[in-house]
Amino acid sequence: MHCSSPKMVCETKIVADEHEAIAGTKKDSIIVSSSQMWTSSSPSPSAFESKVEKRDQVFIREFERSDHEEVRRIFTEGIMERIPNSAFRGLKQQTRTQFIYALLTVMCYVMTKSFTLTFCAPFILMGARYYYSRKVILNYLDCALHTDMADIETYYMKPTGSCFWVAVLQGQVVGIVAAQGREDDNTVELRRMSVDSHFRGKGIAKALGRRVLEFAMLNNYSAVVLGTTAVKMAAHKLYESLGFRRVGDTEDYTLPGMTRSLLERLFFQIRYSRYRLQLHEE
Repeated sequence: MHCSSPKMVCETKIVADEHEAIAGTKKDSIIVSSSQMWTSSSPSPSAFESKVEKRDQVFIREFERSDHEEVRRIFTEGIMERIPNSAFRGLKQQTRTQFIYALLTVMCYVMTKSFTLTFCAPFILMGARYYYSRKVILNYLDCALHTDMADIETYYMKPTGSCFWVAVLQGQVVGIVAAQGREDDNTVELRRMSVDSHFRGKGIAKALGRRVLEFAMLNNYSAVVLGTTAVKMAAHKLYESLGFRRVGDTEDYTLPGMTRSLLERLFFQIRYSRYRLQLHEE
């Protein structure tokens, strides 16, 4: 199986409220607290409030070798969430596929004259969608875990103009994001964003996204780009809240690891959306 550099951004549940920009350079660690995110001014906190704030602080720092196991766990769990989303929720975006499935159901009745088989046909089709969604996404995950996610230091930490960060809350890695510089067009690509499902809704995804934007500005990139196959609207709203503009969509996108067999094309389709945030003119 040939595994090219995968392009798939994990969808994340986020809170879309704006908060202050996060200061720091590539080599600086940054701290974002919940109070900083959601309020612009507040009175001096009491001792109790200070303890609560410290407990809720999200610390964003560069990837370290000891983070590897937790990073792979968060990435894997995020990808696995895509299986039911692609199989069922994603069908809402596939008008042509809906028509084909309806036609197959009608043909089932015409050929068998059986109400029982016709009634079961949609469930069989949905079962096939789940099977092929699982098959394709597991192949994609295997490719990712054997390319950039197998050696984060080589892919992201050593090359100039690239970096990988983790978000730490209460001493635990709860989120990840990468930036990969592209010298050919002076852009940086936001990649591998994912947040632990137990810590979503705290603004962690937005803080990670802002870290990539600041990295791009500090390194004088002209734009930040990303591609996503996210089905849920929350991920798209996140990118838009960060200032990204959708610049194109590819229907029936081919993920790394796909075989493009007839059955695979019939039961697995996914949309790839491209976003861009222009920082300055080249």
